[in-house]
Amino acid sequence: MTAPGSGAGRVIASLDQLTPGWLTQLLQAGGALEAGRVETFEHIRGGGNWSASARLRPVYSLDARGERPEKLFLKMVDTDLGDEFFGPSEVFYYTRDYVDVPDAPLLRCYHGAYDEAIHRYHLLLQDVTETHVCALEKQPGLAYGLALAEGLAALHARWWGARRLAQAGAPVHGPGHIRRFIEIAEPGGGHIQRELPDRLAPHWPALIDNIFEYLPEALVARSRDANGFTLIHGDAGDTNILVPRQGERPLYIIDRQPFDWSLTTWLGAYDLAYAIVLDWPVEARRRLEVPILRHYQRQLEQAGVRDYPWKRLWTDYRLGAALGVTIGVEYCRGGINARQMPYWLPSLQRALTACDDLDIPALWLPAD
Repeated sequence: MTAPGSGAGRVIASLDQLTPGWLTQLLQAGGALEAGRVETFEHIRGGGNWSASARLRPVYSLDARGERPEKLFLKMVDTDLGDEFFGPSEVFYYTRDYVDVPDAPLLRCYHGAYDEAIHRYHLLLQDVTETHVCALEKQPGLAYGLALAEGLAALHARWWGARRLAQAGAPVHGPGHIRRFIEIAEPGGGHIQRELPDRLAPHWPALIDNIFEYLPEALVARSRDANGFTLIHGDAGDTNILVPRQGERPLYIIDRQPFDWSLTTWLGAYDLAYAIVLDWPVEARRRLEVPILRHYQRQLEQAGVRDYPWKRLWTDYRLGAALGVTIGVEYCRGGINARQMPYWLPSLQRALTACDDLDIPALWLPAD
């Protein structure tokens, strides 16, 4: 599958395969080069967890016409990780799911292609390295939170509710998928409680056990009403959000790469909870989560989402905070992940603190 355009459909698996002629075809297929050609290009190699990448600087012929981007970002991904797999979701993210959403917080995509036979895809994207940084590098505040709420609302409104999800061929996950998502993470809770008890507040082991006991069925029950469900990003952490070096807009949400067991058609509020609960300092989250959620609700309403009351949104956000605990412990499902501990342990501690603040067990335990 290839998008946009039908030319240059072959997937680029290595920068060594890319030639000026091929880059010309990709830009022509993406509508960025109307005449002329790429004569040569400079590059700087990079990489990610499951990808290779390069920043490109094309040099165009004198007769070239069209957008002719000066800087490009080429991402090349191997989706087969052995015991796990993620498919063309990121290609669809840029080239299909939101192409009719003018304010979607997405990088300009000049070309994307996925090859199921070799489990690989490439994306040729706008390069914003000079103007943007990962959100990890900036202190979160209200202005940033409001911009994030606007971006996520634009994405979520597009596929909000049962009717639109049916159009997308993406129904809400069934009980088996929901329970499996939680079960995959659950062993990590035991490893952490046994080996790192000094990193947990005294009551947190019981809270972790409570969440894994009751949360799956609470989510299954919630999934019976599709109002609030949409296509989500699912990993809206501060390393997957690009923010301007100066100011707050435009921001870009990148790297939608769900595994086959991930939650992909899910509560939109989960994306906000993922960003705020897992990554933000506790005091910033406490101070700003309500105004940010209120802004998110208003943005949804302006985009045509109706009958999603505040009480429902607040409950969905609390469920998202509880899911944040499962995200934190999943890193240790095969044992304590010492290499990434500086990332996952603070996230888990922030999620557990949020569960205390938000009285998460009250979501499923009967009132006295």
